[in-house]
Amino acid sequence: MAHRSLKRLVWSGIVALFAAIPTAPASAEPPEKLVLCLACHGASGTSELENIPSLGAQRPMYVLTQLFLFREGMRVTQPMNDMAKPLTDDDLREIGDFIAALPKPKPPADTPDPVRMARGQALSREHRCSFCHKADLSGQEAAPHVANQREDYLLQTLRAYKSGARRGYDATMAEALQPLDDAAIVELAYYLSHYR
Repeated sequence: MAHRSLKRLVWSGIVALFAAIPTAPASAEPPEKLVLCLACHGASGTSELENIPSLGAQRPMYVLTQLFLFREGMRVTQPMNDMAKPLTDDDLREIGDFIAALPKPKPPADTPDPVRMARGQALSREHRCSFCHKADLSGQEAAPHVANQREDYLLQTLRAYKSGARRGYDATMAEALQPLDDAAIVELAYYLSHYR
């Protein structure tokens, strides 16, 4: 019941923000309030820092939703809460549009292990990752682009959803991960990060 109330509250805020999205194209220059963020997340959209996600090609609604959650204290991760606190609704929309226009992360240069890729692909199919994240894992609406995300970040995030340490605005991820043991989560993170 608490999940439904939180989901309703979050979505009412997100719907209100999206109702006012400007139709102007995203600027080629990052919004001033995003410059510091790109220092950690990567100016080209690909993070080079351990456990820091790549943001390139994330859906505007996903970015806006996560920033909204950080700003409102519904998702707690420092320093993101402090960084998001002063952001206005217009800032959230502008940042979401800019990040969506960044290039998507590329797969690692090394050739992936075909056995691990097959196991990860089977897990992805069995647990219907494509239902929310699309067949090419590029995300949609409030579901993130997970193809070629940093493996360490994916592993950390999947484990956090499974343990309940990270809560979404609904229980979808926690429920999807409950049947997986840690070895399966490791293989799934490998597959998503090396997706081609």
